[in-house]
Amino acid sequence: MSHQKHNVLITGASGYLGGTLLHQLTQPTGSPNLDIPLPASNIFALVRNESQAEAVKSLYGVTPLTFDVSDADAVRDAVLQNRITVVYFLIDPIGSDAQINFIRALGEVRSQGVLEGAEDVHFLHTTGAKIFSSHTGAPTDRPLLDTDPGLFDIHKAQKVLHPLLNQAVQTNIRVIQEGEKHGVRTYIFAPCIVYGRGEGFGNKISIQTVDIVQAAKATGRVYKVDDGKPSWPVCHIQDNTSLYISLLRGILKGGEESPDHGRNGFYLASSGSVVWDDLYEAMAVTLAKRGVIEDSTVVRADQTALEKMGAVFKGAPPEFVSFFVGGLCTFAAEHGKSLGWKAKFGPEHILEAAEEEVDWILEHL
Repeated sequence: MSHQKHNVLITGASGYLGGTLLHQLTQPTGSPNLDIPLPASNIFALVRNESQAEAVKSLYGVTPLTFDVSDADAVRDAVLQNRITVVYFLIDPIGSDAQINFIRALGEVRSQGVLEGAEDVHFLHTTGAKIFSSHTGAPTDRPLLDTDPGLFDIHKAQKVLHPLLNQAVQTNIRVIQEGEKHGVRTYIFAPCIVYGRGEGFGNKISIQTVDIVQAAKATGRVYKVDDGKPSWPVCHIQDNTSLYISLLRGILKGGEESPDHGRNGFYLASSGSVVWDDLYEAMAVTLAKRGVIEDSTVVRADQTALEKMGAVFKGAPPEFVSFFVGGLCTFAAEHGKSLGWKAKFGPEHILEAAEEEVDWILEHL
C-alpha cells in the first residue's frame, strides 16, 4: 500500500512521552505495531537549546528546530519553511495560544497547496485523562467511551470550577473548532496514569506515580486522599507510545484508513483501570523496603498530611491534592481498536510492576 508523504514535527522531544515517541519512531523494534514507513529525514523535533539539538541529531538523525511556540510568526515560518504537515503537540495541555498558532500555520500550508503528496494537514493535541474525570465535571456514573459520538458536546457542557482545569477543557474544544475553521484535522489524545521506563534522551519518569513517591518522601508515608475506592485508567509507556504511532500510521495511509478526527477524534491510551488504593498499597510496599517510609500501611490523609502533600504539589491547597493523586475517571479506551491498536500490558500490570516503577523513580529523582 502506498503512503502519503508527510513531514512530522514532534514537540516535547525532551519529555517523558515525547522522548519515548521520538525514540520509537526512529529506533524500530521490529514489532508490527511500531513499524511505520517514515524516514528520519521527514521527522522534526522542537528543542529548547543547542544541547538538545545535538542530542536529537546524534541519537535519532532527525532535524532539530528551535523557535518560540507563543510567537505566531515564528511558528508560521517554521511550519511553512519545513513544509510541516503533521504536528504532535505534547508540551502544554492547559493553554491554547501555541496550539492555535500551529493550527493556523498548518491551515496555510494546506491553502497554499504545498502538501507534496499529502492529502491533508493534521494536529494532535495531548491533553490528559484528568480533563475527562470527576475533577472537571465529566460523567462518572458510567463508562465514558472515547468513541461516544456525543463526546464533544459532553465535553463542552462540563462545569469546571477550577480556572486552570476549565482552561484545559476549553483548550480541547478550541483546538477542534479552530481545526474545523482552518481545514486542519485535529486529534485529542489523552494519556492517563502512564508508567514504565521512558526511552528518550531527557526526562525518563512519569507524573502521577512520581507524585505518589514525592508525597511519601515529604510526609513519611503513603496516604489515600479520597473516600471510597475511586479508580483511574492506566497505561504502560510502550502502549501509550504505540497508540501515538498507530494514529500516525493511519494518517500516513490516508483514504479510508484515515483516523477519525475533529469532533470524533478523541483517543484515550489505556488498557483498563485500577483502584487508587491498590496502586498506593503496591507502591508503599517498595517504598518501605527502600527505607523511604517506615510503615507501608496506607491511611486516609488528615488535614496536616494534605497540607504537606500540597506543598510538594506546587503549593496546592489541601482540597486540591486529589487532583494530583486521586479522583474518579471512567474514561474508557475504544477508539484505538479501529486503528489496530491493542495494549500489551493489562491494567493489573502496573501493580505487578510497582517495585520496578518505584526503583526507577527513586533513581531518577
